[in-house]
Amino acid sequence: MAVNLDTRTVESPAATEIYIAATPEENGPLQEQARKIFAGIRDILLSNKAHLLQERVFGAQSEMKEVLRVRSESYGGIDDGVAPSALCGKEGMCAPIAGVQVHAVTSDTKPEALVLEGSPCGRILRVPGRTYLTLSGIRAPQSTQETGSAAEQAKVMMQKAESILKKFGADFLSVPRTWMWLCDILSWYDDFNRVRNKFFTERGLIGADSRQSMPASTGIGLCPADGCKCAMDLTAVLEPADSIQFLGAVGKQQCALEYGSAFSRASRSITPAGETVFVSGTASIDAGGATTNIGDASGQINTTIENVRAVLRDMQAADEDVVQAIAYCKTTEVENIFNSVKDNLPWPWVTMICDICRPELLFEIEATAMPKKSSSG
Repeated sequence: MAVNLDTRTVESPAATEIYIAATPEENGPLQEQARKIFAGIRDILLSNKAHLLQERVFGAQSEMKEVLRVRSESYGGIDDGVAPSALCGKEGMCAPIAGVQVHAVTSDTKPEALVLEGSPCGRILRVPGRTYLTLSGIRAPQSTQETGSAAEQAKVMMQKAESILKKFGADFLSVPRTWMWLCDILSWYDDFNRVRNKFFTERGLIGADSRQSMPASTGIGLCPADGCKCAMDLTAVLEPADSIQFLGAVGKQQCALEYGSAFSRASRSITPAGETVFVSGTASIDAGGATTNIGDASGQINTTIENVRAVLRDMQAADEDVVQAIAYCKTTEVENIFNSVKDNLPWPWVTMICDICRPELLFEIEATAMPKKSSSG
């Protein structure tokens, strides 16, 4: 049984960044698919003497425990104890294992695991002139999950991430990219936005003037595998300081804050081997913030792709510079339509079936690019 292992590398004198998108090529036994995927990732990392920076595993909740067991068994010594974000789409629609995304690094120094409250939760990498931090699967503690509302869980989740950043003299102004994994997103997305808006306003990311410093972000209806209401991943640039460019309006879309969502359309930051462009989750939304192509999956897909490419063009990034991409489809029917056109772009796709942030939205894309330096292998 074959799997697709798309590897993109970017090299500099200080480090080599490696992005891997691993997806099953055909239907087959879950354990065999998972073993081939994780063994393939392991072999790429070992052959490049690379270490994990961030990892996400996508699939069905009913199968995720077994998938993670196979991961642990396959990785062996390359597993540093930091769990990947395990993210689940619509049960009954999503493939048992839809894909795995890995961001890894080869450098003279090894990423150090970060531990909060006794649990590994991220990594920090120091190379000459650059310090890069990742957090994965940050969520409210079990006590809050049991007693707190979804909005309360989101508030505590963000406070928890902030507390880790503060340990390194940083805050959310050092964060170019967040991912918000929101189970049952359609029932409480407005509440989530109120929590995030208040949090960012109190910390100066949203100001009275026109300058905003909000991370690029994805807020999507994927459920953390443990069943909590929300979890988040992020990346932070601790050195060089003040090196992040936040773009509230870019491409064909205006600032999302105008319709109540506190994120930048894109950001650009220093990363271990160069510069990285983070394109936020993007959908078929016009410059005024209105959904377009309602009821037309093909129209939404085409418009979304063009919106993302417009951002990339404005950031001087080409299609071949894209090192990670996720397509979020509302149903299997939307996924089938997307599958008929996705090979028109040379992007390393992982596809998930889940709810988008508005009931009428059928499709969303996020992308990460490293301009003018990417090479595929």
